Amino acid sequence: MLQGKKIILGITGSIAAYKTAILTRLLLKAGAEVQIIMTDDAKEFITPLTLSTLSQKPVLSRFVKNETGEWNNHVNLGLWADLIIIAPASANTIAKCANGICDNLLLATYLSAKCPIAFAPAMDLDMYQHPTTIENLKKLESFGNTIIQAASGELASGLEGQGRMQEPEVLVKEIESILSLKKNFKDKKVIITAGPTHEAIDPVRFIGNHSSGKMGYAIAKEFVNQGADVTLISGPSSLEPPSGISNLIKVKSAQEMYEEAKKHYNSAEIAVFAAAVADYRPKSIAKEKIKKKDEDMTIEMEKTIDIAKSLGKKKQKHQLNIGFALETENEEANAIKKLENKNFDLVVLNSLRDKNAAFGHNTNKVKIYSQKGLVEESELLAKTEVAKIILNQIHNLRNE
Repeated sequence: MLQGKKIILGITGSIAAYKTAILTRLLLKAGAEVQIIMTDDAKEFITPLTLSTLSQKPVLSRFVKNETGEWNNHVNLGLWADLIIIAPASANTIAKCANGICDNLLLATYLSAKCPIAFAPAMDLDMYQHPTTIENLKKLESFGNTIIQAASGELASGLEGQGRMQEPEVLVKEIESILSLKKNFKDKKVIITAGPTHEAIDPVRFIGNHSSGKMGYAIAKEFVNQGADVTLISGPSSLEPPSGISNLIKVKSAQEMYEEAKKHYNSAEIAVFAAAVADYRPKSIAKEKIKKKDEDMTIEMEKTIDIAKSLGKKKQKHQLNIGFALETENEEANAIKKLENKNFDLVVLNSLRDKNAAFGHNTNKVKIYSQKGLVEESELLAKTEVAKIILNQIHNLRNE
């Protein structure tokens, strides 16, 4: 799959640099041509001689090649590569790339590149969890770069936690995935609802749920990656909007979400209803903040509009509707019931019984049902990976 691909491997100052010897060998074995660029700090952890022997190319680290003044042209390097992977990516290099600081050959090449770029972070637990690192990784992702999240395990400091660079075999698979990405949904119009809805009680209180929007946002990002024209209708969420979406519409209530979804539904070829929409709302909203009293308070509730069901009644032959079912009991039966009642073409089942899945987590475990029954069941995976599985099933359905 990597036969003939030109890959720049950027190595920065981290103990994980020792893994790059294996990574280099695996890339060459897969048929890739590998050009290594090291920072000066990286040389403290693995020697250029080792890597030049394995890559069968001189390792680059400086702008000037030799005393004659011949230079390593970072612009040409950026144009030469089919992909750049910075592995390990230290907190220092991540910060510099995120903020456009350019003080070495690797950074200059990164800023000159036109190809896909991936970062494989490696650092200690506290550094990886520091707000500045988190923000810098978000910023890099917003530029369209791929972040290969660090693995959890024993760290060089002796601590246990997330911060280990992914193993070389994992990185090769990620590289293959990036370079083989198909534009299955090129120019297709897609609308996605995501996140929770907040139903007001008074000016300061609301009824809501624990949805973060992570699954819907991951689906939106994957559709963008595969060429779609995406409108994301999001309830309240602290997430950064996925880079590349055509239209981000922020709403609060179920009614607001419905009104926006209705506006865009007819022009969409695919609609994904990933939002956790409140089923009920207060029948009346207090105009002023409700003051605390000694006696109990009762709030009369009324049903909200069922967005997916309402729009499902309007579905045309060229349209596909995909829904979600978050269940705690009779899971399969309830999911299939939703598939039928809401005119879904696919329904994605989440179970709150699955540890580290559904609301608030970065991971999810799903079962996908079509009108024919169960079509796929995933392991516990990152929501970004689950999004790829969902889109693959949508693609399969379109081609039936």
